[in-house]
Amino acid sequence: MMEDLRELFQIMTRRFGLLNKNCCQVGGNEISLVQSHIIYEILRKDRPSIQQISEALGMDISTFSRQIQTLIKMELVKKTPLPDDRRVSLLSLTTQGKYVAAKIDSEMNQYLNEVFSNMSEFERDMVIKSIKLLNDAMSKSTVCCKPLL
Repeated sequence: MMEDLRELFQIMTRRFGLLNKNCCQVGGNEISLVQSHIIYEILRKDRPSIQQISEALGMDISTFSRQIQTLIKMELVKKTPLPDDRRVSLLSLTTQGKYVAAKIDSEMNQYLNEVFSNMSEFERDMVIKSIKLLNDAMSKSTVCCKPLL
């Protein structure tokens, strides 16, 4: 049974493109999957700190800092020191970063809508409820890959 489950997740991972080096190309920028996640998290939060986003993604700070530097060089992210404590930097998306975020969001929604269009409304609801249930169960797991809250 476990081998069948693993195979299902392996296939889903490949079909979702989670093994691809880059998730997309927007405006001449190749965006990696990690960078896409960072952009998404910065967009969701109001001027988050570097620490908040690295924790939300479960990334160590040194790896995360390198990714942020790349996004700054691509002019997608802006890092602003906190006036009260210059050791803390806040992140925000530039105008170009917001454009890239919107483009990725649009492409992902289009992809998901196309995938779900192959299901009945009942099946869609069942899959969405199942994904929520799985995410909740994974958050309670004591094993690896548990996202930090």
